[in-house]
Amino acid sequence: MSYKLIIGLGNPGKKYEHMRHNFGFMALDFLQKKMDAPKFKMNNKLNAEISKIDKIILAKPQTFMNSSGEAAQKILSFYKISPNEIIVIHDDLDLPFGAIKQSKDSGSAGHNGVQSIIDILGTKNFTRLRLGIGLSSEALAKDDRPHKKIPVEDYVLQNFSSEELKQLPEILQKISV
Repeated sequence: MSYKLIIGLGNPGKKYEHMRHNFGFMALDFLQKKMDAPKFKMNNKLNAEISKIDKIILAKPQTFMNSSGEAAQKILSFYKISPNEIIVIHDDLDLPFGAIKQSKDSGSAGHNGVQSIIDILGTKNFTRLRLGIGLSSEALAKDDRPHKKIPVEDYVLQNFSSEELKQLPEILQKISV
């Protein structure tokens, strides 16, 4: 049986639940409900929370973000999935908040979770669904990115604002995989 794997990137634990860096996990939770897939269950062997429906596997690595490739490799090996059959959903600071962009066979653009996957799989031949967490298009055009004011690590580990949280369902509704 040939599977398609959708990996959402984030950090495990309640502490990180509403942080910008967990947008990939939030997207997977949304997709799990939208597809009416079973609840996520921890698979210790794969070091990921897994939900399967039909030939689709939804996975939330329970390594921390910077080690996402470890879980990705275990899942690919276990299910005999080729890297070109995976979609990695993650936050992207270089896109304005709410923007969604799909790319394939591209570098990590500084995203450590994506870089971990590229390094461990030895390829960038997979699809990335990038979810914008940056400032507005106008601010980005002026190169007024958040990390110019605070370090990137601090910005991505902030919780979404209450206004941003209200907008998340509408943004997530635009995801198609």
